[in-house]
Amino acid sequence: MANYLISIANDASVKDSTIHDPSTKLKVKVYDSIKSKFKPSKGEVRFFVTAGNETIAFETKGYQKHREILILHMISWYCVYLGLLEAQIHANWPMAS
Repeated sequence: MANYLISIANDASVKDSTIHDPSTKLKVKVYDSIKSKFKPSKGEVRFFVTAGNETIAFETKGYQKHREILILHMISWYCVYLGLLEAQIHANWPMAS
């Protein structure tokens, strides 16, 4: 698996961070959907992850027609980093069942 970098602000939790791909310079911002207000940005790509009772939003920063598989790989790498092995990635906001 590729190595990505994670940046976390001093006052933020690990679920409010940014994933960096050093080779393509793509960044994916992570939003803890419960603790932070997620407002989609125009021109960026977003995905959502559900794992148990958790929902996490992901949005690119500086998207320039990167391959979608790269974004999904970054998200899945991050989920493994968090130990969310049962995580499911969604293209749209997951509806409660």
